[in-house]
Amino acid sequence: MGDPMNHADDRRLEEAARRHLWMHFSPMSREAQREIPVIVRGEGPWVWDSHGRRYLDGLAGLYVVQAGHGRRELAEAAARQAAQLAYFPIWGYAHPAAVELAERLASLAPGTLNRVFFTTGGGEAVESAWKLARQYFRATGEAGRYKVLSRQTSYHGTTMGALSITGLDSIKAPFEPLVPGSVRVVNTNFYRAPEHGDDLEAFGAWAADDIERRIQMEGPASVAAVFLEPVQNAGGCFTPPPGYFQRVREICDRYGVLLVSDEVICGFGRLGAWFGAQRYGFQPDMITCAKGLTSGYSPLGALIVDDRLAEPFADGRATFSHGFTFGGHPVSAAVALTNLDLFEKENLIGGVAAKAGAFKAVLDGLRDLPIVGDVRGDGYFYAIELVKDQVTRQRFERDEAERLVGGYLAGALLDAGLICRSDSRGDPVVQLAPPLICEQEHFDLIAGVLRSVLAGAWDRI
Repeated sequence: MGDPMNHADDRRLEEAARRHLWMHFSPMSREAQREIPVIVRGEGPWVWDSHGRRYLDGLAGLYVVQAGHGRRELAEAAARQAAQLAYFPIWGYAHPAAVELAERLASLAPGTLNRVFFTTGGGEAVESAWKLARQYFRATGEAGRYKVLSRQTSYHGTTMGALSITGLDSIKAPFEPLVPGSVRVVNTNFYRAPEHGDDLEAFGAWAADDIERRIQMEGPASVAAVFLEPVQNAGGCFTPPPGYFQRVREICDRYGVLLVSDEVICGFGRLGAWFGAQRYGFQPDMITCAKGLTSGYSPLGALIVDDRLAEPFADGRATFSHGFTFGGHPVSAAVALTNLDLFEKENLIGGVAAKAGAFKAVLDGLRDLPIVGDVRGDGYFYAIELVKDQVTRQRFERDEAERLVGGYLAGALLDAGLICRSDSRGDPVVQLAPPLICEQEHFDLIAGVLRSVLAGAWDRI
């Protein structure tokens, strides 16, 4: 049981949150009308709020806390580093933690991805990848290559460049005009592709070939890169069909386009491998990562780059005039190194690979609920798509989906003791990404809560 705060302190914090704390991706009008959960402690896969209520963290914070909450090893690594060297930039300098972490990431990344550019988060890593792609081609005599391709409904971050690459119109519209040159291609939502019948491989080939069609339409000499997540998050865990990434790699090679694997969520064990590119057997030119790199104990992101992309900068043809004050922060780098040690010591990635089938099985067991349309994902990263009719796959109308998700599911799941994500930016889904330390007992609890809450949602419909 957690240690609840006294009621006066709890009320004061909630009121201060309403008055002063601008919460991310959260409607202010809704926050004024509901109790704001104030999370005060975590241990393993559990967190407690200020009232002492316990929740299973079925989203690992925000796809982040791979090693679980309350790991003293990570806190102590941060304290040791802060006592020795709390901060120094890597703008023309180096410090041991950043050097050692760059070397470690290069050893883990596939192929010849040996150069590491540190950021403080995933959106900055995506922004850096686009900037690097544009300057690389400028330095190698192809200055016309500036466009990027990404998938419909995808999410790549909120900085202006990363937001431009994102494929969610609803979160882009308030900030337009955005950075020119970002183009959408189809995603790999097989559940919503009835014209392909049961032929998953044919669907994958069609989806990959859409990238070639768009390259040709835009003009190959204008396209710099393709940004793809191994498993697409937004829309609800769209997995790649067999052969999809291999075909995309061939298309990129054919037209001289760079392939960026956005692994901000999929990296560091989420799919049962160090990187999603390894899980699906393809070789990217760049990897963007963050989140699980430190298990969230300190902010850090990275862009991992193939040696050939660094050549124009190494031989003096160009300087990458780009950086972040806190990129490669000594404390964050030290935490990341200890986090990676924990991964290896406790075989967290092997554990995901071994237990992912059991996680999938308990979620597949919910398919008997009439509101459950599809269950999809990989590793410890799954989504349940909700429908009005299982047989016809009838969608909810936009206002129905918002009422279902914002008006009922989000609160009901939390009240039942489960933190997960209910999202209506595409078709309504419930997403799950528990810490990598979770076992069968946690899977069963997740399934039990979902069964109860989703049955209640159907009754309301």
